[in-house]
Amino acid sequence: MRIYIFKSETRKGLQAFAGDLAGSRLPQQHGPWTATGAIGPEKAPPHNFSRDAIEGAIEAEGFQLWRLAKKTAAPA
Repeated sequence: MRIYIFKSETRKGLQAFAGDLAGSRLPQQHGPWTATGAIGPEKAPPHNFSRDAIEGAIEAEGFQLWRLAKKTAAPA
C-alpha cells in the first residue's frame, strides 16, 4: 500500500496518513489538508511509526492522525 502524508492548514503540527492522494477520507473539521509526501510500499514510515498500525487505521477509518510531541530541553 502507498501511504500519503498530509498536513492540516488549520491545526498547527497536525498531520495525517491516508490511502489516497486526494485525502478524501480525512476529517474535514481539521482541513484543508495539503499533501506533503508519500511512502512507497517498500519504505518505512517516518519517526519509526508502525507501518502495520498505519495501514490498519487507514483500512478501518480511512486515515491516521499524528502530531509530534514538542521537544523539551534536557535537564542540566
